[in-house]
Amino acid sequence: MNSEDLEIRLLLEAIYLKYGHDFRRYAKASLKRRVLHRLVTSGLTDVSAMQHRILTNRTFFETLLLDLSINVTEMFRNPSFYKVFRTQVIPVLKTYPFLRIWVAGCATGEEVYSMAIILKEEGFGNRFQIYATDFNEIVLKKARDGIYPLAKMQAYTGNYQKAGGQHAFSDYYTARYDSAIMRQDLKEQVVFSAHNLATDTVFNEMQLVSCRNVMIYFNKELQNHVYQLFRESLCQGGFLCLGKKETLRFSEVEAVFEEFVRPEIIYRKCLNQTRFTK
Repeated sequence: MNSEDLEIRLLLEAIYLKYGHDFRRYAKASLKRRVLHRLVTSGLTDVSAMQHRILTNRTFFETLLLDLSINVTEMFRNPSFYKVFRTQVIPVLKTYPFLRIWVAGCATGEEVYSMAIILKEEGFGNRFQIYATDFNEIVLKKARDGIYPLAKMQAYTGNYQKAGGQHAFSDYYTARYDSAIMRQDLKEQVVFSAHNLATDTVFNEMQLVSCRNVMIYFNKELQNHVYQLFRESLCQGGFLCLGKKETLRFSEVEAVFEEFVRPEIIYRKCLNQTRFTK
């Protein structure tokens, strides 16, 4: 291990001990790029100097926290996923009297509102609750506010239409100056909450967990830890939705799930208890 990698390791340990955020099992290459980017933009001499500033300056820590957060998202991202979700998963979800969904790593909330819109269009009314979580309080506030740049709505409208949208996408927000404010009834059925996948506990009896394009930033150990959280949080027959580059193959919970839809990465927790290995 070279000196720079050692300094980053000590930095992550210091962040965990001081603030309780655990990045020690994140994928090393991606995390190193983000740390070094902040090092350059801050004009600091080395990672050790960054560590000192983080421990003595909470505002600087929160800036780095945004760098380390996974906030690349958009409404109806990968429209083919939502189209398959609508046509193949929704019919199963309609068999439940009330639906509980966990969107883990929700970032600024675009995918949360996408999910809420589909459930409204598919006739769930008020028969669902979405629990949207992220470890970063700053991005959670943006998600809770549901206010997005109006300039992005054209692209989001295209995604919505490709995803099988049934109405005008503009029905779901109010344009005000240069912002789009999501409709209040969508927000009312979402609980936004701080939750750290690396350190916090499970949500119980969910019918669906969606955690798309988050696991690629974790190392194998942390992936297995989080997959176990999802396994324990899902009811029997519940669904787990991952990103296109993510998989349960070779994970510790592989035998607990069966592929439900390919090529979209949608798994279902096995109904046959004898297949469970853990």
